[in-house]
Order: sequence, then C-alpha cells, then structure tokens
Amino acid sequence: MPQPPETTEAVRRFNRFYTRRIGVLEESLLGSGLTLSEARLVFELGRRGEWTAGGMAVELGLDAGYLSRLLGGLEKRELIARRPSEADGRQALVTLTAEGARCYGQLDQRSQADIATMLGALAPAARQRLLSAMATIEILLGDAGPDASAPRVPFLLRPHRPGDLGVVVSRHGALYAQEYGWDDTFEGFVAEVAADFLKRFDPKRERCWIAEREAETVGAVLLVRGPDERTAKLRLLYVEPAARGLGIGARLVEECRLFARSAGYSRIVLWTNSVLTSARRIYEAAGYRLIKSEPHHSFGKDLVGETWELEV
Repeated sequence: MPQPPETTEAVRRFNRFYTRRIGVLEESLLGSGLTLSEARLVFELGRRGEWTAGGMAVELGLDAGYLSRLLGGLEKRELIARRPSEADGRQALVTLTAEGARCYGQLDQRSQADIATMLGALAPAARQRLLSAMATIEILLGDAGPDASAPRVPFLLRPHRPGDLGVVVSRHGALYAQEYGWDDTFEGFVAEVAADFLKRFDPKRERCWIAEREAETVGAVLLVRGPDERTAKLRLLYVEPAARGLGIGARLVEECRLFARSAGYSRIVLWTNSVLTSARRIYEAAGYRLIKSEPHHSFGKDLVGETWELEV
C-alpha cells in the first residue's frame, strides 16, 4: 500500500540516523578491517560454532553467489575454514579458524564497549524507553512479508533489572503449585537460587535473560557458574502458559548455549524432574543428553530428578 511522503521520509530519516550512529557506514566495521557483511558472517559463526553455507544463505537472506564471494575473501584471510558435511556431502560446513575466533572476540568486545558507551549516556528510564522502542520495531517488522499479522519475533529478550528475579521466584511458586501441586518449599528453593545469583553475579561468566511480550514478563532463564571453570549450569527456565508455543523456551535455552560458548565454558549441565515433560523436550531438541536419574521426595511430591548435559 502506498504511504504518504512524510511517512516514508520519516522511516528513511531514522534509517540514515541509526546506520550513522552505529557506524555501519564506515569502510571498516569497528576497526576490524572487515566490511559489514564480512563482519556479520564472522560474528554469526562465532556464536554458532559451525554453519552450512546453504544455511547461511537462507537465514541471512544472502544471494548464493554473493555469499560465495564473501566466504572466499574470508578464507583468503585465513579467518574461516570449510570442509564437507558428514551428514550431507553436497553441503560445506564453515567454521572459524583460530585467527577467525580471535577476530570474533575483538568484534564482540568492541561492539559491547560501543553499546555500553552509547547507553551509558542515558538515564535508566531513558534506557528502558529505548529498549522498549527497539522491541516494538523488532516485533512489528519481524515478518513484514505476506503475513505481517503473524510476526516471527513476538517477544523481546533482555538482561535482568531490579525486581525481575522477584517476579521469577513468584511465578515459579505459583505455576508449579497450579500445574504440578508442588508446595511452597519449591518457591523457597527457587528464592535461594535467585538470591545466590544476585549476591555472586559475575556478568562475564553469568547471565539472566528475561523474555518480555507487550511489556509483560513471560519467561526467564539463568546461566550460572558450575562446579568447575569449564562447566556452566542452566537454571530456573520457565515460560508463562499464555506465551507457550511461541518458541520462547527454545530461544532462552539457545541463548544459554551461545553465551556459554563465548564465555569459555565447554559444557552446560542442568537439573530437572521427569514430570516436566515440556522442558525435557526443549532440552532434548537442543542436544542435551540425560546422564543421571534418581528418585527423591521434594516439594511435597515423590519425584525423579534428572541431570542433563550439553557439550558446547
């Protein structure tokens, strides 16, 4: 549908402002010597570990020929390596080399520093307004295609802020009582986990994600330090009943994996119970494997506790 000239110009003006503000018009992104497209490939590979060229083309919306040229340039710089996929010999698996991983680390650090500087100039209320506005743009334009009434990104993930963990504790207590009949000792257990996280929080090695939809908290998860330097623990995953089916749980679990890899962990462990079938399906689909199972009596019920593990 044609739009009034002033509407079109307002969008174009914002695009010009934002691309200039975040520096994507510079010849080299974040001083890396890479173009925006090259840096994006390095960044995505750093987060994922490995990726097929076909998967890149589809998910990033890149022409196959253009992608091939980008990969060729990165390969000449010895930032990536390619090898045939064992599952499908027609596909090439692309990974970062040691030099590519170093480049990714620098890009990630510089990007975080730039964003911290940009947001640091804003008051807390202004930062929240900015994040909410960004979430609105992402939701409304997440699927501006044939079926724009069903956006692919109907929720926002953000770091925790004061008050969030209290909500997480309260909702765990209420939901598990309603759905499984667990008593209030479970809420006490969750409160201890949350309190320990807040007391010992190390932003370089730990993270909390809050899932938000239409300004309401609809889910959360924690990733915390485990029993050794190479192990992280996934804790307190939950999704509100009204928001289930949107992929929030799977997205929260995937964010834990990506962060764990970037933070230097080699595996993630988690403890759950056999009755939590929806959560178990998410873990299994994400590649976790069950390594231990034992009965116990907790939260007013006879349960079977399970330990799951993922190599990252």
